[in-house]
Amino acid sequence: MNRQWVLASRPKGKPTEEEFELEEGEVPEPGPDEVLVRTVYLSVDPYMRGRMRDAESYAEPWEAGDVMRAGVVGEVVESNHPEFEAGDVAFGNLYWAEYATAKGSQLTHVDPELAPISTALGVLGMPGRTAYFGTLDVAEPEPGDTMVVSGAAGAVGSVVGQLGKLSGARVVGIAGSEEKIEWLTDELGFDAGIDYRDESVPEGLDEACPDGVDVYYDNVGGEITDAVFDRLNVRGRVAICGQISLYNAQQRPTGPRKLGRLIETRARVEGLLVGDFEGRYDEANERLARWVNEGTIEYEETITEGFENAPSAFIGLFEGENVGKQLVEVGEYER
Repeated sequence: MNRQWVLASRPKGKPTEEEFELEEGEVPEPGPDEVLVRTVYLSVDPYMRGRMRDAESYAEPWEAGDVMRAGVVGEVVESNHPEFEAGDVAFGNLYWAEYATAKGSQLTHVDPELAPISTALGVLGMPGRTAYFGTLDVAEPEPGDTMVVSGAAGAVGSVVGQLGKLSGARVVGIAGSEEKIEWLTDELGFDAGIDYRDESVPEGLDEACPDGVDVYYDNVGGEITDAVFDRLNVRGRVAICGQISLYNAQQRPTGPRKLGRLIETRARVEGLLVGDFEGRYDEANERLARWVNEGTIEYEETITEGFENAPSAFIGLFEGENVGKQLVEVGEYER
């Protein structure tokens, strides 16, 4: 049998487990040029919350009753495509399901010898590439800059900060626990950290960034971003990657108006989607893999075991429960 998670109804505010329904069915048969994949690791990501809304966005919304989609790393069970054979490891944008079929052209090979296969959903996957292009092409930290990263202990933010350090910047991370701050500063080499749950972010920024902020990589939005905007330096750069603090808001708060600050600073604010850099994925993959294998970039994964726990793993993203990349381990894999 094949279990899969369906969006039972659209959440109002923060998602609850009542909006997810577990269904059972037959394992699908691969058609012409298709591959049957058994899920080993399933990704849950904050952007999925936007796909649960009945609203236009850069990603098509799910309808109630749809099987939810996700990045998946799995083992090929059966293949009707010449580039895949049983036993291969593949990545694809598949489903919250134990088994799924896809065209072989929509899958990519994962090399188990390069790194643990789970990294294809994290530091060597979409989050890592988002960090790579968002930092080096959009935020553009330079030697001597002060760089602030919000959501710094997440899958994207933790890599962003390390890339900022490689670029010569002084990096300050904002995260939601003492444990996360210690990981950022003691393990990843961030210069300072601010625990937004336990201290005033404005005061923390004044202490950690006495000369202001040159680069801001924004993963959270809201009051944290308001505080950073007040401290932007002339010709500062802001990369808007995520707004997780607002994803569950039923009405988008207006808050203080901060755009006037950009007149004073002539700062540049730019949103980013990793898909805009699709033609350069190989570049990012190669450099990130080299840095990971050299130990130049470190990563962490929070792995929830059991397919039945996928909704709770997703909901936990909005409570800040994960350190690094949040994954669901669905099945076993032996190299």
